[in-house]
Amino acid sequence: LLVYPVADNNLTTTSYNTYANAVPLSKANIQYFTGLYFNSPADGDNRLISLVDVADLRGLPTTTIIAAEIDPLQTEGMSLRDKLTTAGVSVDYTLYTGTTHEFFGTYDVVPPAQTAQNHAADRLKAAFQ
Repeated sequence: LLVYPVADNNLTTTSYNTYANAVPLSKANIQYFTGLYFNSPADGDNRLISLVDVADLRGLPTTTIIAAEIDPLQTEGMSLRDKLTTAGVSVDYTLYTGTTHEFFGTYDVVPPAQTAQNHAADRLKAAFQ
C-alpha cells in the first residue's frame, strides 16, 4: 500500500510544476525535506528512492497506490503505476480528485479521506487472506 509515494528524484515533472506552490506540500517543502534526508543530492538517485528508474520491477507484490490530485508527487505515483504495470505487477491506482497531499489522514473532515482509508483497508485485508 503506497499513499502518495515518493518514487522518483525528478523535481521537474508535470505535477511538480503544476503544484509547485500547493498547500500543504510544495516543491520548496520537498526540496527542504530531501535536503534533510539525503546525505548528498546523489542519494536521491538510489534505486530505493527512485523506483521508476529501476530496470526490472517484476516479481513485486500486488500494489495499491492512493494519490492526491493537488500534489507535487502526483506524477510520481502515476509513473510508478505505469512502470509496475509494464513489469506485470497488478496495480490498483486511485487518484482522488480535488484532494491535496495529506488528505488521507483527515478522515473526520474530508469525505474522500474516508473513502480512501476504507479502500486501503479493504485492499490490505484482501492481501492478507
